[in-house]
Amino acid sequence: MAQTSTSTAEAVRRIGVFLFVIGLLVGPGPAGAQPAAEPVAEVGGSAITLEEVDRSIGEPLRKLQDQIFTLRRQRVDAWIADRLIEQAARERGVSVSQLLDTEVTSKVGLVTEQEIERFYEANKARARGAELSAVREQIRSYLQNEKLAARRQELVQSIRARSNVVVRLAPPAAPRLNVSTNGAPSRGQPDAPVTIVMFEDYLCPFCKDVQAQFAEIQSRYAGRVRFVHRDFPIEELHPGARRAHEAARCASAQDKFWPYHDLLYANAPKLSPDDLKRYAGQAGLDVAAFETCLGARTYQTAIQQDIEEGQRLGVTATPTFFINGRTILGSLPLARFVEVIDDELARAR
Repeated sequence: MAQTSTSTAEAVRRIGVFLFVIGLLVGPGPAGAQPAAEPVAEVGGSAITLEEVDRSIGEPLRKLQDQIFTLRRQRVDAWIADRLIEQAARERGVSVSQLLDTEVTSKVGLVTEQEIERFYEANKARARGAELSAVREQIRSYLQNEKLAARRQELVQSIRARSNVVVRLAPPAAPRLNVSTNGAPSRGQPDAPVTIVMFEDYLCPFCKDVQAQFAEIQSRYAGRVRFVHRDFPIEELHPGARRAHEAARCASAQDKFWPYHDLLYANAPKLSPDDLKRYAGQAGLDVAAFETCLGARTYQTAIQQDIEEGQRLGVTATPTFFINGRTILGSLPLARFVEVIDDELARAR
């Protein structure tokens, strides 16, 4: 527990330093912000406005603003959680540590050897050749901490549901980019009020991680959210990824894109040519037609066009999502996606 507290304190300190430095770079917050239309400089009577400067900086500035907001929101959420737990402890007349022992530690089972082995097999590519025996205890500690963190979050959510919590931290104004969906594989209602365009790489572990969150979103927002896939294999990082993307497009030619897409992620990083053929059979494809399509590199140009479109939009890593044109980077917590989706649904109403 002492180690955890020290790590938390160090993380908070680093966040504070980061925000202080950013404050020096980008100036004061909204309360002291200079109006965008006012000149920040003049040359021979010709004005240069803050709006023009920000627009010329474009994506790097937007990403920086998003990072600042994310850091602030994480800190706000952490403080809310701490205060809710303190509140619950006072109501019960016990200390915080006693409450956590009762509601968290005692209710979390020990990590089993089977869980360790499953985790190792699923993440073997990241182990860089290390044998299970060499990393077993590290995996055990990681999984145990994950279980404790998940149970603590459940406790916080149950307390929050019956508490008065108001969050007034406003996200930065979200620029909307025009992201094409023409001809791209999609699922969900075409007229759904929210469209999520996903630039993905089947061999990206973070893309794989986020799939479970999007399954939850599909269930939670049935009929209101449409998903659109765009290809962004990063061959330099993930050799063989482009071939997997071509295979998925060949599955799309037989109206089996999403079953095949989901099989690729479920089995990644096992995406050898033999694997791709086997998944075609599992998805119910005509395997002979699939192999002909893949051998002819039928969708090579289409995938390159997706990559170039992503680069035009500022995509440099996967996963990158555009929710009604608003950029979301990386495999973020489900709550962050829900926040943006709910905001878009409110705007649509």
